[in-house]
Amino acid sequence: MNEGKPLKVGLLGCGVVGTEVVRILTEQADHLAARVGARLEIAGIAVRRAGRERDIAVDPALVTTDAQALVSRGDLDLVIEVIGGLEPARGLILTALEHGASVVTANKALLAEDGPTLFAAAEKYQRDLYFEAAVAGAIPILRPLRESLAGDDVVRVMGIVNGTTNYILDKMDSTGAGFDEALEEAQALGYAEADPTADIEGFDAAAKAALLASLAFHTRVSIADVHREGITEVTATDIASAREMGCVVKSLAICELDEATDSVSARVYPAMIPLTHPLANVRDAYNAVFVESKAAGRLMFYGRGAGGAPTASAVLGDLVSAARNRLKGVPGVGESSYTQRAVRPMGDAMTRYHVSLDVADKAGVLAAVAHAFSEHDVSIQTVRQEGRGSDAQLVVVTHTATDAALSATVESLRDMDIVREVSSVMRVEGE
Repeated sequence: MNEGKPLKVGLLGCGVVGTEVVRILTEQADHLAARVGARLEIAGIAVRRAGRERDIAVDPALVTTDAQALVSRGDLDLVIEVIGGLEPARGLILTALEHGASVVTANKALLAEDGPTLFAAAEKYQRDLYFEAAVAGAIPILRPLRESLAGDDVVRVMGIVNGTTNYILDKMDSTGAGFDEALEEAQALGYAEADPTADIEGFDAAAKAALLASLAFHTRVSIADVHREGITEVTATDIASAREMGCVVKSLAICELDEATDSVSARVYPAMIPLTHPLANVRDAYNAVFVESKAAGRLMFYGRGAGGAPTASAVLGDLVSAARNRLKGVPGVGESSYTQRAVRPMGDAMTRYHVSLDVADKAGVLAAVAHAFSEHDVSIQTVRQEGRGSDAQLVVVTHTATDAALSATVESLRDMDIVREVSSVMRVEGE
């Protein structure tokens, strides 16, 4: 290899992911240099607390608590941002781009919140802004959408993109654990944070869905455009009902193109999917993304969706690509938002539904309930009655209907004297 001048790398953050990035850069220095065409030299590491002990030896001379000064130096070729959050990450990335560095980030929340500002800056300064690690950890999904499928038309992306929620729902299904018990186990194993809100309420998955939809459909989709529902309301009864239907409950991120209206939708919620669907067998804290396109057909990407080493692997993949571009003196593929498609409201989203009703045990109940569905143009696929007396229940599975129509149907059911309670409403996906 004919090595040239080393490329200088600045690292923002040296926590779980940052430490793994340093380890790989150090241990694989020769191999990375051969792949890039120049050595990657860590020129500075910005941290919150300089004296903190880390799992890997870090040269104290490289460590600084002044992240702004690091990205403003002007001699950095590449900057890796793994501190997360909106600020100061946004300002630091913009400063790094302005001072001539290409940026690799894992910051899904920032990109989903204010991606256009960052992409505009990258284009202005002719630098790369890569973010493979922002979605599904080590799974290479963003680059295939951005590059490998650039000549195809993607029509749907559906995936399990949050390992914490998948672990919880998997344990509820496989062991019969309740939600709280499964969450405590996830926290004990390090799969869930002490404050798990971002995961269990769907914020993390919604940010990822925004990025997936933006790349898949060449339009700008922000986290505000994503319909979001968490998994805290999923009960053991829901899990059992899914099993009776030959399904399993998963928290899904779904991005769809509606060609009839040339619009897109993005949503995150728990749903039943058939055991025959590839996503049904994604267990534990793993992630998987299912892509459907016109020419390639159905593709599935599967692997570890979180953790220091898997995420660092994605970061380093982007770093190598950005470094190669740097040596060539040209930026790589940037933002593609030429379609400027509208984002459809959740009320227009089409899917099937599983509805459980606690009802009075008397004649005419089934006919009255069926009439309520018919009034709102929601077609019933199957219906069964379970229990007697105070335990009487109707379980209705619909054909495809809009979310707005189903919501109106549920409100009508709640107003009926014969319906004691709408005990469960869950979507059915994957068919």
